[in-house]
Amino acid sequence: MVLIYTQNWDGKFKKLSYELISYGVALAEKLGTSAAALSIGDVSDDELKSLGKYGITKVISLKNEKLKVLDNKNYTLALAQVAEKLGAKTFIFAHNNEGKALAPRIAAKLDGAVITAVDALPESTDPFIVEKKVYTGKAFAKIKVNKEVKVFTLFQNSFGVHEKQAEVAIEQMDVDLPDNTTTVLETKKAESGKILLTDAEIVVSGGRGMKSPDNWGPLEKLAELLGAATGCSRPVSDEDWRPHSEHVGQTGKIIAPNLYFALGISGAIQHMGGVSSSKFIAAINTDKDAPIFEYADYGIIGDVHKLLPELIEEVTKLKNS
Repeated sequence: MVLIYTQNWDGKFKKLSYELISYGVALAEKLGTSAAALSIGDVSDDELKSLGKYGITKVISLKNEKLKVLDNKNYTLALAQVAEKLGAKTFIFAHNNEGKALAPRIAAKLDGAVITAVDALPESTDPFIVEKKVYTGKAFAKIKVNKEVKVFTLFQNSFGVHEKQAEVAIEQMDVDLPDNTTTVLETKKAESGKILLTDAEIVVSGGRGMKSPDNWGPLEKLAELLGAATGCSRPVSDEDWRPHSEHVGQTGKIIAPNLYFALGISGAIQHMGGVSSSKFIAAINTDKDAPIFEYADYGIIGDVHKLLPELIEEVTKLKNS
């Protein structure tokens, strides 16, 4: 069986989880086995059944009080117990902070192999060979997996979301866990109403070419019109122009949106390491020799402060037409 860890945000699933389900179901078909989704936390039955839109027929729901806090040790124990009950030998996680924390733990716990940043179905199952991204997305590697237990993290936007309606059976399951080993010192409520960078299909990002934190209004307006998340380069977050949660790049969040706007960003290699997997990159920069233009699918050489209002005007016209 293929077990798919479907993360939720305040009881709701996002595109990231739907892509995992799509991949896991397709992988199970290729392996000639079944697939099940695992949900941890307080998620309604209606929300769990919504996963059936993407082909999953079985959802395991864990609502253990000891799993309310993300404790990697307890989560690993819970996953191992669910896997044992279901006979699961293949695991799918998202290639995000939570997935990258849990995947190696469950692989070690079950004496399996972990392959991160997988971006396609295996090209063969005997031997088992799967492709993954390496060198921050600049190259691909084909990995031969010899272990019976296989643990993958799926790179965002690499497989896509595929609808395949199915009836879902929900199974409430419990696990035996020790007391939490994590002590909560402080809880901070995440900003509501903001689109997650790692889940966004469009990201509008600014760099030092924005010149001042006071100039971010038009960038935010464009993002609002496009239903996009906002991002920034490392120098911008280092100078506290924008929150560090918006920093995209090799040392920040690694993202793969369908469309990435680089506004006033030069395109240093560390930044491109986090955004080079974007399907399309559109850049505005005054420097015609800026490295960003080597990566951009669309580029404008010009002043971002003059061009942003024109972009906003054109997008507004399109939305109102």
